[in-house]
Amino acid sequence: MEESVKVNPLATEKVERLILKFSIPAIISMLVSSLYNIVDQIFIGQGVGLLGNAATNIAFPITIICTATALLLGIGSASNFNLSSGAGEQECACRYAGTGLVMLMLCGVTIAVIVLLFLDPLLHVFGVTKDVLPYAQDYTGITAFGIPFLILTTGGNHLIRADRSPTYSMTCMLTGAIINTILDPLFIFGFHWGIKGAAWATVIGQIVSGCLVIVYFVRFKKMGLTVEMLKPRGMYIKGILTLGMASCINQIAMAIVQIVLNNTLRYYGSLSVYGSDIPLACVGVIAKVNMVFMAICIGLAQGCQPIWGFNYGAGNYVRVRHTYKRSMQIALAVGGICFVCFQVFPRQIVSIFGNGSEEYFRFAERYFRIYMFMTFVNGIHPVCSQFFTAIGKATKGAVVSLTRQILFLLPLIIIFPIFIGIDGVMYAGPIADGTAAVVAIVLARSEIKKMS
Repeated sequence: MEESVKVNPLATEKVERLILKFSIPAIISMLVSSLYNIVDQIFIGQGVGLLGNAATNIAFPITIICTATALLLGIGSASNFNLSSGAGEQECACRYAGTGLVMLMLCGVTIAVIVLLFLDPLLHVFGVTKDVLPYAQDYTGITAFGIPFLILTTGGNHLIRADRSPTYSMTCMLTGAIINTILDPLFIFGFHWGIKGAAWATVIGQIVSGCLVIVYFVRFKKMGLTVEMLKPRGMYIKGILTLGMASCINQIAMAIVQIVLNNTLRYYGSLSVYGSDIPLACVGVIAKVNMVFMAICIGLAQGCQPIWGFNYGAGNYVRVRHTYKRSMQIALAVGGICFVCFQVFPRQIVSIFGNGSEEYFRFAERYFRIYMFMTFVNGIHPVCSQFFTAIGKATKGAVVSLTRQILFLLPLIIIFPIFIGIDGVMYAGPIADGTAAVVAIVLARSEIKKMS
């Protein structure tokens, strides 16, 4: 253990330098991952229109479910890898990595088959309207073929960062996103494939990224991973699920909230001057914009995860506390900048994703300013959740993940519209955000004080 601590820079290098080294590639990877949806949304908005934007919003829960699976297995295996490495148990660490990789591939294929077999029932559950249905069928039916590669890329990159190769992890995501960005306008405007073109561009980019992850573990890995370690074993699966559950629960909660939100907007939108399709399209656009902010905060937390995990496993609590403090300061600064942008430039931001009626822009502006009002503290939540996961406190990580989505936001978006109509959805957001931030801070500070 002492020898491991001495040679590993996670235990010796300056914390601020380590945060930059690991977080910047992780942030870029997360931003690039967000670009898959954002680029599609922009080109679909310009080339297909409002119904195309609404279709991607209807399909978004599937993306969230895929991300949930990838984080469950990717973060779970990476966290166990870091903790075991910090404790000097290298073979055990590699077995966690091997089990995680195999499970990522198996789960990716399984989810893709389920989506293709039950496509129409799923879309109706997600809140699709009659006019949006054909667009959603085309887009989701094609992107389902990229699900195994999406899950492998998202989850595998956590293991690549844990293996101290954050730049390669970034390269995997960046390559796929660049391909998607190039092919989107070519397929949509050049070949006139419409929303199908955006879907195929996404799938091709995901396949390339997934192949790069496979190449890394075949040729470039630093960990002592062997073929025999790729055989899943119950004890390692249990450990992975335990530490990955918090991040997975957060994503599943997001999917549930998104589904309920879509159906709420469809029902109460039809009773308002906006109709059903305008709220669905606007919320889809704003959700993608918010993904940029959340990608920065989640990437920051993911970059800090190896530092937290290794030093906690090695008993070096001073570095754990210092890393947590710096990560919170950065998250609050990023949140403040995004808050100003969302409050001052909502119409300009929405205009990037295509044109619409005056009612469309009026709803988008109000939704941006009200629903996203607590953006300046929203970065606290992912940082605290990842912090607990990294140090092996899975239960507290799950509690933090559940507070905003399930305990606060979900009941509010059901109850508030009963009394004030579609505006109730807007006011549910900041109330849930502020309350969840307080809970996360209280739990994290309590854990920090225990580290002597």
